[in-house]
Amino acid sequence: MSRLEFDAKGFYLDKKPFTIVSGTIHYFRVVPGYWEDRLKKLRACGFNTVETYTCWNLHERKEGEFDFSGMLDLAKFIRTAQELGLYVILRPGPYICAEFDFGGLPSWLLTDPKMHLRCNDPRFLQKVSNYYRRLFEEVRPYLAENGGNIIAVQVENEYG
Repeated sequence: MSRLEFDAKGFYLDKKPFTIVSGTIHYFRVVPGYWEDRLKKLRACGFNTVETYTCWNLHERKEGEFDFSGMLDLAKFIRTAQELGLYVILRPGPYICAEFDFGGLPSWLLTDPKMHLRCNDPRFLQKVSNYYRRLFEEVRPYLAENGGNIIAVQVENEYG
């Protein structure tokens, strides 16, 4: 199990100094047949980590109906990175920007006129919680604490 820690001097992986050299590949923007090739090229450039957003609007196009297949098979993408010796920084939003309309939030959130987005509104937080619960069913085996290659998670993006 790898454990990423930090202090004023830098990052440490398993108590040893570690420099994160990361590049971004959005699995949902690359045909799955090319994932291995693109990740190999990332590795060949000297990167040790790949970071990727997850797109709530793609994984839950309709409320309560989740899709993690084909181009959305996040677990397969992470597993491929692991097989190639790459760590992962997972960026699940909920808001990701990433040049997506509505920042990757699902449009069905707008059907509740009383909901306030990207804040501590209980209605919004419940929807995020439902998404995260399902998302983390997919990625839990790949968390570093479970022996996987996800060493960090960035929640939210470009907030405030």
